[in-house]
Amino acid sequence: MRVEYSGRVTLKRLAVALALLVLCSGCSFTPLINNRLPGNRAFIDYWPADANSNRLRLAVKDNIDMQGVITTAGSQFFQQTHKPAPADAPCLAIARQRNVQIVGKTNLTEFAVSPSGVNEYFGTPENPLRHNLIPGGSSSGNAVALASGMADVAFGTDTAGSIRVPAACCGIVGLKTTHGLISLEGVYPIEPKHLDTVGPMGKDIASTVQGMDLLQTGFAGKYAAAKAAKPSGRGIRVGRLKLKGTDPDIDVAIDDALTKAGFQVVPLDDSFRDKWEHATKDGNTIASAGVWISDQRLQFSLGVTTRTKAVIRLGQINYTTTYRAAVARQTAWQQTLNNIFGNVDVIAVPTLQKMPPSLPLLNLRIGILEALVLDMQNTVAVNFAGNPALAMPIPVRNERVPVTSLQLVGPRLAEAELLNVGRLVEEAVKNR
Repeated sequence: MRVEYSGRVTLKRLAVALALLVLCSGCSFTPLINNRLPGNRAFIDYWPADANSNRLRLAVKDNIDMQGVITTAGSQFFQQTHKPAPADAPCLAIARQRNVQIVGKTNLTEFAVSPSGVNEYFGTPENPLRHNLIPGGSSSGNAVALASGMADVAFGTDTAGSIRVPAACCGIVGLKTTHGLISLEGVYPIEPKHLDTVGPMGKDIASTVQGMDLLQTGFAGKYAAAKAAKPSGRGIRVGRLKLKGTDPDIDVAIDDALTKAGFQVVPLDDSFRDKWEHATKDGNTIASAGVWISDQRLQFSLGVTTRTKAVIRLGQINYTTTYRAAVARQTAWQQTLNNIFGNVDVIAVPTLQKMPPSLPLLNLRIGILEALVLDMQNTVAVNFAGNPALAMPIPVRNERVPVTSLQLVGPRLAEAELLNVGRLVEEAVKNR
């Protein structure tokens, strides 16, 4: 007997709960974008590069420790109460050795807990594709800095989509790495035991490869080997996953890009789609509970936004009710993906099921926005497995923005192979 289950329905209940918590928590009517703040608000601390320098410009998300700089994690409370970090996070070690120019600490949603990219205190980074669209979160500052040309590469973090969602919203490339590959020491946590990762972002595949080579010793060589092994799309099997509720224009754009790249496209069946939706529900449960695990001490702190406090309280509900059961299903989901990768090299799926929504005018509606973005992102199932995933722009027929985002998911430790597949797609669609 088949047990009826809808991951989307359960996710919508979670989203509605978040919206209601925020709406019932006395949100102010202050504007979401603080127009008094200068520039596009991509950075919290910005140190412009020398115009005559050829050094690579690196932006670092401000939940990653940098010696001598306060790690704000996007929070007024942390900015006003924390001291400068005594040491760099280990993930910055290679960049320091190579004398890369760090141009700033980038903006993010408070404590990296929400997918919209909105930050009431530091100002919401302005999406260069269209200024009234969300930049995506939580690594919103990274995406805006790259898309506007203020940095060449960026380091972000991804718990449930925090690299890939802003990459999708701003038309850049973002790589979520294999869980455990890059050290999380010195990184402000959400759920490091099961979900948190550090990864690179870039304006294109080549710059994202450069970013990954700053995070993993010898990565450039691995990427060169992947290119030599698979120089064209003919020998690459791509499992195509289609999800209910996806904008038809996005599905068409993805199918068109895969066809142009010359891949062997293998449709994935409804059984796998159902398991993906199960994993989405479980991944969101663990991410939500992780906010409670990491931030419960802050639920009554002055200077922490009402919106963030509502997310913390929702995390408490999930931690006490469904967290342990979700964690118990992680191994089975990991095995499901391993079985799929016995038949295909990568999985292709939209990063977002819809085009990025517009920013609301008032904070009163932010809970609804967060619920909407949470429901449209297709990213957290990958975090639940621990596998790597690449989000990259592809052209789409849409009046609002010219690009959507293709997400490519690979086996564990297949970052080089994923970026090579992304290179082939990028070359196939570049004339459009």
